[in-house]
Amino acid sequence: MKYEIDIYKNNSENTLRFLLGKKGKKPLFVIGLNPSTADESKPDTTTTKIMRFADLNNYDSFILLNLYPQRTRYPEKLDTSINYEYHRKNLQIISSDIQKYSEINILCAWGEDIMIRDYLKKCLRDIIEILKNSNVNWWQIGDFTKSGHPRHPSRAAYKLGLKRTNIENYIINLK
Repeated sequence: MKYEIDIYKNNSENTLRFLLGKKGKKPLFVIGLNPSTADESKPDTTTTKIMRFADLNNYDSFILLNLYPQRTRYPEKLDTSINYEYHRKNLQIISSDIQKYSEINILCAWGEDIMIRDYLKKCLRDIIEILKNSNVNWWQIGDFTKSGHPRHPSRAAYKLGLKRTNIENYIINLK
């Protein structure tokens, strides 16, 4: 898959990114933690790995969303408390864009850093809530990490493959 981005939704300062991806007939949707350096012209390590996982699993494209839209390379630099305006806009865009598809395959790709900020768990719960009436298949890379979270793609081996996951059980156990 070539890095040909035709979906890029961000704010005017490019400090927030809501969607990044490539249109196709069978996209792999990916929910990461927060956007890093990838943009409409250049990928980062995570996006490159996502594209390869998509290729290896017969997807023709990918659409990357995030639990929280604030751009930073370092999750520990995320806002210390949730900005509800950012969160509402993220949910609005996810809801309007993702529900255009009859079948939605979502790769959970936030890693253990979901624990860095309490509000990230709320963000995930809210995304799951807005998608509850959609035909969603939830996936993860290999098994959960030792602490019980879906793996982040940047450090995951391709041989781990994608496995179905039970997002409801994950949420119940997420403390």
